[in-house]
Amino acid sequence: MKKPLLVITGPTAAGKTDVSLIVAEKLRGEIVSADSMQVYRYMNIGTAKPTTAEMKRVRHHMIDIVDPWQEFSVAEYQRLAKERIEDIQNRGRLPVVVGGTGLYINSLVYNLDFADTVSDQKFRNYLTRISEERGKEYLYEMLKRVDPGTAQRLHINDVRRVIRALEVYHCSGRPMSARRNIAASNLPYNLIMFGLRMDRERLYERIEGRVDKMIENGLVEEVEGLLEMGCTGDMVSMQGLGYKEIIGYLEGRLTLSEAIDILKRDTRRFAKRQFTWFKRDDRIIWKDVDIIGDREKIASTMIGHIKLSLEV
Repeated sequence: MKKPLLVITGPTAAGKTDVSLIVAEKLRGEIVSADSMQVYRYMNIGTAKPTTAEMKRVRHHMIDIVDPWQEFSVAEYQRLAKERIEDIQNRGRLPVVVGGTGLYINSLVYNLDFADTVSDQKFRNYLTRISEERGKEYLYEMLKRVDPGTAQRLHINDVRRVIRALEVYHCSGRPMSARRNIAASNLPYNLIMFGLRMDRERLYERIEGRVDKMIENGLVEEVEGLLEMGCTGDMVSMQGLGYKEIIGYLEGRLTLSEAIDILKRDTRRFAKRQFTWFKRDDRIIWKDVDIIGDREKIASTMIGHIKLSLEV
């Protein structure tokens, strides 16, 4: 019998934290974060990390596990998160993966093997030249011929991932979509995935309100403290939304108003990319926040579905 695994995802500010807390409380669950910024210690406000009170309500994992100056890869995330998930399952509780980092979630729900990552820098350089000389459309047509499944999943403007898919086919002789399907079919979990969505304009309003709250709660001071600890703008952690913009302000390249406006704009764009990423996965059961209503009702509809599907 495959053990149950629940995933709750969706764009930033859609309400994942509130809903997941209710679901986890009702179903004896523990939350496994799938957020690439919440892994870092000392970065609380800009990452919208769960509060101390929220983490007392439900046990959380994969939060505050590395320092901001340390490197952390998706392969490391996958290894550590799988260990947490197995431990939660062995204790008879339900692991609830919650977050909006698509690659982190895919590393779990597609059972991706990062040790088998193929690479050919010369071929990649060749494809880059083709893109520059003949255009991204020509490159995209190349992918459609050898891997139509992945081409359908990717946008023509996503040149980096188009090149990666062509590189995988060149090195392995198999399309990326076939590898993805095999990974999904070999998944060791009884999986159910939910996604939260809402009207775009309402989501954007929530994003802007969240940014204003971050500033009010001390985001500038948080970034100042990180810089004093030795963090620099070229670190991966400091490239996250909320941190790079405030560094621009602290270094005098932006006014605070400009930094806030850029943060709001880039967060809106990020939310749009998140939804584009997740809507490709037809296993996700979408819950429309505008139609269902408050978080209690959304959680209730999820719980009913979970009890039928996962037998928890």
